[in-house]
Amino acid sequence: MKTERADRNTDRSSSSNTGRSTFIDPAILASLDNLELRARVVVEGFLAGLHKSPKRGFSVEFTDYRHYVRGDDLRHVDWKLYGRTDKLYIRQYEDETNVRSFVVIDSSASMACGEQAMTKMDYAKTLASALAYFMIQQRDAVGLIAYDEVVNDYVPAKARKQHLLTLLRSIHRLQAARHTNSVKPLQELAASLRQRSQIVLISDMLSDEVETIRTLRQLRAMGNEVIVFHVLDEQELGFAFNESSAFVDLETGERYLTTPGAIRDSYLENLQLYLDYCRSQCQRGGVDYCLLNTAQPLDRALAAYLSSRSRLS
Repeated sequence: MKTERADRNTDRSSSSNTGRSTFIDPAILASLDNLELRARVVVEGFLAGLHKSPKRGFSVEFTDYRHYVRGDDLRHVDWKLYGRTDKLYIRQYEDETNVRSFVVIDSSASMACGEQAMTKMDYAKTLASALAYFMIQQRDAVGLIAYDEVVNDYVPAKARKQHLLTLLRSIHRLQAARHTNSVKPLQELAASLRQRSQIVLISDMLSDEVETIRTLRQLRAMGNEVIVFHVLDEQELGFAFNESSAFVDLETGERYLTTPGAIRDSYLENLQLYLDYCRSQCQRGGVDYCLLNTAQPLDRALAAYLSSRSRLS
């Protein structure tokens, strides 16, 4: 939804429950055209001092030996060491992939809403870039799915540093267009998963929230970690319009001329019911839910992601 006349409104809620935000204001972030730079600014501002958590596996840097036990894969035996010691040792490595994640971005027409520093689409792209940047730094495998009515971009999950550029190019190309169908892309993702993963949905949740949340809960029931970043514009949340305005549905083109004062109370009441429903239904199904205001810095989003990730790693 957009309006042809709007008044600016101050932020209705704090950007963080922990006090002062460590993030740059979205208005400043929006001035950075380079998505990688945006992502780095966001992540490094929040995760300074974060320590890497190594896990054991067979994929990247050699770290140690251990004695062979029956059932171990013989491909990982160090035969040169066996020749010197006459004992079997298995090489241990640091995992290349701690977590396997998919960032799923709603790129439907309603995501173009926004008359402040960032549209919802800009905000979603910045968040997705920051998440991808952080995931790659943490040696997590990350993939990307972008959709409107159908999946219009898919990048498989990989953990290599070069993969970040592929992800950022795909995110940069995204444009808000067409109608929304969140259910079908999520169902297709569920059918394709072959291992426990983390699913991160970034959407304004303005298409059939009942079926969308039901599908998210199914993904969670399959053993995946699921987190929803519910992105809404500040004016959608505050409805700070004072003069007669024409509201335009970005997906259907329908126009509604009204006096905001006549519908404000009803609008805000119904909005709260809708938000309460989304939050409660997600939480009851074990899906993490985080409401984001495009006027707020991104600290809440990164904190919510880290909380979800810690349960999967």
